[in-house]
Amino acid sequence: MMKYSCRFCLILLIIIIVFCNLERLSESVKEFAGPPNKFMKDKIHKIQTEKQPFLHNRKLLVHGGCTNRDISISQSRDSTSGIPQYIVQIVNTCVSGCAPSQIHLHCAWFASARIVNPRTFKRLSYDDCLVNGGKPLKTSQIIRFTYSNSFMYPITFKSAKFC
Repeated sequence: MMKYSCRFCLILLIIIIVFCNLERLSESVKEFAGPPNKFMKDKIHKIQTEKQPFLHNRKLLVHGGCTNRDISISQSRDSTSGIPQYIVQIVNTCVSGCAPSQIHLHCAWFASARIVNPRTFKRLSYDDCLVNGGKPLKTSQIIRFTYSNSFMYPITFKSAKFC
């Protein structure tokens, strides 16, 4: 019996401590939420003026052109029976309107038991595959194809001609 009353007292004590801390926290929030003093106004002004160069630099990055990081390549396994199938998606994520062309990917000895349209994806030689027949890949354009093989090929960016 003594064991249960000690637990009850301990729980009650924890509840009281939490409640007191919440009350103290709400008082400090009220103090903080009061009218801004000179110190706070100076801090706000400093933050606003420091933001301006950052925003300016950010605009330069957006309008500066595209890089290999703007070409997204993803692969996933398709759940089918028989020879495994893999879905590949290649997307131009550049926001500056640049349409990179002559996109080449590392692809080892890429081969497929299923025919892949060579205008979409074509192995030119060992570890060199061409995307979209070398034509520009417009912003947000998705090149998607499926290939069949007993394993997934590592397909990564190799090179491209950027604007």
